[in-house]
Formats: sequence, C-alpha cells, structure tokens
Amino acid sequence: MANASVAAVSMSLNNRPGIGDEKRQKIKEIAKKTGYQPSLVAKSLVNKRSYIIGLIINDIADHFFAELAKGVEDTAKKHGYSTILCTTDGNLKTQEDYLDILCSRGVDGIIISTVVAEDPHIEFLIDEKIPFVCINRIPLIPYLEKKAEYIIMDNYSAGYKGIEHLWKLGHDKIAIITGSLNASNAIESLKGSKAALKKIGIKIPKRCIKEGKYSHQEAYLVCERLLKSKNPPTAFFAHDDNMALGAREAILHSGLEIPKDIALMGIDNIKTGALAGIELTTISQKKYEMGAMGVKILINRIEEKVPHMVEKIVLDAELVVRKTCGYQDSGYLR
Repeated sequence: MANASVAAVSMSLNNRPGIGDEKRQKIKEIAKKTGYQPSLVAKSLVNKRSYIIGLIINDIADHFFAELAKGVEDTAKKHGYSTILCTTDGNLKTQEDYLDILCSRGVDGIIISTVVAEDPHIEFLIDEKIPFVCINRIPLIPYLEKKAEYIIMDNYSAGYKGIEHLWKLGHDKIAIITGSLNASNAIESLKGSKAALKKIGIKIPKRCIKEGKYSHQEAYLVCERLLKSKNPPTAFFAHDDNMALGAREAILHSGLEIPKDIALMGIDNIKTGALAGIELTTISQKKYEMGAMGVKILINRIEEKVPHMVEKIVLDAELVVRKTCGYQDSGYLR
C-alpha cells in the first residue's frame, strides 16, 4: 500500500534512521488507518528477544513499590517493552520460583527490588548472563556486589539525617523502628542512625531499637509496647513511611497527640504521608525515578547500546520537613 520495501516499513515503524520523513509519515499513516500491529512472536524470532522484562517486588499494596512499579512500567512501555509483575511478600522461596518462571518465559531482563544482604539468587543471574538491575536493595557479599548493577538511595545518610533532625528538635529519648535486618537498606539506615547517635552523644536502650520488618502492623505493635513501657520515648523514627503510619495509629490510639506529645518521622516520602492531617516528616526517596532509571540501564544492557560498564547509582537522601515532628512550632532548639 505504501509502495515501499519491507525494510523501509520496518525502519519507519521502529523509528530507525535511513528513510525520509515524508515516506516515514506515509507509512505510519497507513499503519494507523489499517490498524496494523506488528507480530511480537515474529519480532522475537527475528531479534531473539521477547521484549518483556520482569519486575520482582515485595508487595504492590505498599505505596513505595506501587510508585516504583509505575516508573518501571511507564518507561518500559515507552521503549517498546512489556512488564511482568511478580510479588514475593518477602519470601525468598517465592523469589526463586518467580526467577525460574521469568527465565522460562524468556524475558530479556529482570529488575529486582527484593534482594537480601546474602541473596542466594544473584549469583545465578550473573552466571546465566541474564541482564538484571537491583533497585532499593543490593547484595552485601562483596564479589556479588561488584558485579551487580543497582540504583539505591544513600540509606546510611537517611538514617543519620533522621536522628539528627529529631535531636535538633530537642529529643533525647528516640525509638528506632528498623526495616527487615536481612536487607541492605535496613542495615545501612540503622548504621547511619547509630552513627548519628554516637556523634551527638546519645545512648538509647536496646529496647528502643526494634525490627519492624517494613510491616505496618509490626510497627504498630512495637510502638504500642514502647508507649506502655516505664520510660517511653518522646520520638519515633521509623525506617520507612509504611511503618511510620503504623506507629502513627498506635500513638493516636493511645490518646497521645502528634507532634505535641510524640514526634514521628519516616523514610520514603510516599504520597499518603503528604496528605492533609498526616503530613509526615520523612526522608525522600525517588521511587518513580528509580524505576525509570532501572529500565533504561536494563535496556542498555539488553540492546548493548553503550559499551558495558557496571552501573552503580546512589541517590541523595533529602529531608522533607512537615508537621509530625513540631519543627513549625518551635524550630530547632539545638
């Protein structure tokens, strides 16, 4: 219909150079008018690619992972790739099962945000030469970490900045609710918080550092127990916003007010935390952007568009001051 060769049609529809603008536009108009859709099966046979990437996350109901997944899917779509979403609920056996499924489906690459510090599956991906990118978490086994491409936040800095903010507001009795301590982000955030405590000269009892496992309910229970203790904290620093919202419920159910009686902050900067009436002070993490960047790195690997080098991106941790710590009322006291 366009009076053009198969190659010219292919170049036009795949936005590749080598054909004039007028001819390209004519071909695209005919394709649109006729409802032409390329056969992905035929395309994958020719290019030996499926144009599908896998995304492995913990829980799509968690706002952090929902925003991350949105960044992955939107960017993949722009580059002509589809996304298969897999949720593990933090279960390593489920992660292994999904890796097997994704590999058997012939995905071109995998984005994985469920890696634990001593992850048994990263070596498999490296040995099998399967393109992958870690987001949010990385393996902490040195020889694997060197070979893994990743995008993470500076979690150490996030943990440090949270404690520093609460201390400047006058708090000495601070409770820390950590994430799952088999994950690099939780480990690094706790290291940062402990370093800040040491620097400013505060010693908090071990009972005030509790693992919340990135669980809303677990954080609620931790906060509830500490509020009922003999010498309760005056501030809670939860190492993600989901846990901070769980702690918020426990504080409010106990009859206390935020920030009048208890200061509260989190990490992640999820959209729910910014809602009127919540206005959670937090450390911002660029979730959508991390997902988008992860896809671009992965596609570069898949399509070998640039000379291969292992990409390791660490994004800044930015303090977002809202109303749950009382800064607006008194400012810094130290």
